[in-house]
Amino acid sequence: MSTHLFHDLIPAVGLLRGWRRLALALALSVASLTVGCASLPPPVPRPDVHALANPQTTELGKLAIAAAPGPGLSGFRLLASGEDALGSLAALADNARHTLDLQYYLIHSDGSSLSLIRRVREAADRGVHVRLLLDDLNTAGQDRGLLRLTSHPNIEVRLYNPFPSGRLGTISRVMASITDMARINHRMHNKMFVADNALAITGGRNLGDAYFVQSPDSNFLDIDMIVAGPAVRALSATFDRFWNDPLAYPVTAVVDPANLIDQSGSDASPPTRPAIVPAVIPPTDFARDLPQGRLKLSWARATVLADKPSKMLSEGQPTSTETIADDVERLIHSARQELIVISPYFVPGQRGLALFQGLRDRGVKVRVLTNSLATTDAPAVHIGYARYRTQLLAMGVELHELKPLLSARQASLGSFGSSHASLHAKVVVLDRQVALVGSMNLDPRSAKLNSEMGVVMHSPEIAQQLADLFEEVSEDSYHLSLGGDGRQILWTSTPPDSALAGQSEPEASTWLKFGIKLLSPFAPEEML
Repeated sequence: MSTHLFHDLIPAVGLLRGWRRLALALALSVASLTVGCASLPPPVPRPDVHALANPQTTELGKLAIAAAPGPGLSGFRLLASGEDALGSLAALADNARHTLDLQYYLIHSDGSSLSLIRRVREAADRGVHVRLLLDDLNTAGQDRGLLRLTSHPNIEVRLYNPFPSGRLGTISRVMASITDMARINHRMHNKMFVADNALAITGGRNLGDAYFVQSPDSNFLDIDMIVAGPAVRALSATFDRFWNDPLAYPVTAVVDPANLIDQSGSDASPPTRPAIVPAVIPPTDFARDLPQGRLKLSWARATVLADKPSKMLSEGQPTSTETIADDVERLIHSARQELIVISPYFVPGQRGLALFQGLRDRGVKVRVLTNSLATTDAPAVHIGYARYRTQLLAMGVELHELKPLLSARQASLGSFGSSHASLHAKVVVLDRQVALVGSMNLDPRSAKLNSEMGVVMHSPEIAQQLADLFEEVSEDSYHLSLGGDGRQILWTSTPPDSALAGQSEPEASTWLKFGIKLLSPFAPEEML
């Protein structure tokens, strides 16, 4: 397969990186004052398609059944290391024999994605039927590569909630679809990779170097997990709902090959770019175990939580039957001794403050790990978070903010080396007995606008592993507290660092701090 397959997939993922939410929000605000010029094409008539009906008859299905200690239990293995996640995804593609279902918010154009898509295409060459469902917000410049994928007889590609015009760039897409403002502000944030409806990987990671600790500059600390058992069927049911939803358009219904010209408009050939070097897929225990018929998983009762596609068309507050936000709130409220929250974008709002205050009033220890201003890839979201820090600290909530550089002792998280670290994991742990891992941030956008999903595991073993991870990462984080006046926020670290005395937003640049202060009055919290 040509190394140019993904040359046209997100050539500039960083187009709105860091400020993309605020930029999109401002673009939508401007859009409301102007006149639109594009709308979705008519829905494409098609029969509903569903995941493999009898996964228990497949080799992977038989393996999962043999490994399960009892009926009704699902199996899990955490993938904290980016390298482990990359190798495990490749192993699923290599061992699939019937179907592969991939649902993602974005795919980067880089070596990791190229290597994974090669494995997926090789599976299609073996006769595996592949369905790829991709949100359309971040696909600017991808059209040619996506058409190339869908030309394979065993690969179907659909774009969710697409932009029918202005496809050269994200802002041009938004401006071309301004009459659909309410629609395009909703995005599909789900993430899953399912093989033969028998084994799956889901969690917080999209596909790209930064999620697999393959970038020399900046990498995400994230969590995925391998899933087996009934939870996989629930994941596939969620995939099917989105795949069959009217907002899921075949790429050929959105992209006109005749419009695939370069920006000069002179010809339809792709611009010349340096060849993408495929990433080396690292060996993993999971990749070694699968061919030998072994699954090393923790088994427990589990529930898959997933927003319904109808949330994407809701105006204002989605109903409780459309969103999992109320389910997550009830889960958090059920904590009795300790609540651990890991969320890269943490904007609790007044409702969240009341929830945490209620927990503190009952004596529940509340501990939160999120990004610092120096580590976040979305500074605009930090504006929303910063508005609540003083109140959270005053009620006794522990706040930990990730430092830009992880210490060498965090080997379980991957080989970050000297690269910049940024938090991207989404985790809730209750009393070290129950855990939630998924795609949902604790912020208004996840609650009201994006589609989200997660898996609740009643597994003390998995919950303890995640609590241990929290403890480890907290050692590489700033610890926040209030000064004697009850208003000034103090940042400290372990071991103590005298250089932090008097600092605010440590290790963030002066220009970044200035930009945050300047834009703070204009950041609409409901879109962060």
